[in-house]
Order: sequence, then structure tokens, then C-alpha cells
Amino acid sequence: MHPRRFARVRPAGLMARKATIIVDPKKPVVDCTLIDYSAGGACIEICGPVTLPQRFELLYSGSKKRCRVVWNSGRRYGLAF
Repeated sequence: MHPRRFARVRPAGLMARKATIIVDPKKPVVDCTLIDYSAGGACIEICGPVTLPQRFELLYSGSKKRCRVVWNSGRRYGLAF
């Protein structure tokens, strides 16, 4: 097992756990829950039957990050920024 390049942090306290996925400006956004995040990526959970593309933008706490999916397990997705 390789050590992580960035430490993961679980949102806690007054931080919002809700995030938004922007697939295309012309398509509806997808709501998701942020499980954990780091400087290099995040883990999100999506409710409902949604198929994500390999690349999209994640809007969280006022910042927008370009992401790519690196793994998925059921409703959870691992993202790299």
C-alpha cells in the first residue's frame, strides 16, 4: 500500500457537507455529499441513480474544482483534482 500524498480531512463542525456536481452548464446539477477531501482529491456520495462522466466540476463551499473520477464503489466516488 502506498502512502497518501495528501492528508484527508472529514468535514466537521460548521462546515457544509453538501456539494454540487456540474456536468454541463446546460444540464441540471447533481447534489452530492462530501465524505472527505484533501488538496489532491475527495470522496463523495451520490443519492439516486446518476451516471457520472469521467470529468466534471465540483462546487463545494464557494470553490469550484475540475475533477476526474479515479474509483467508484456503489454510490461513492473517489475524485482527483
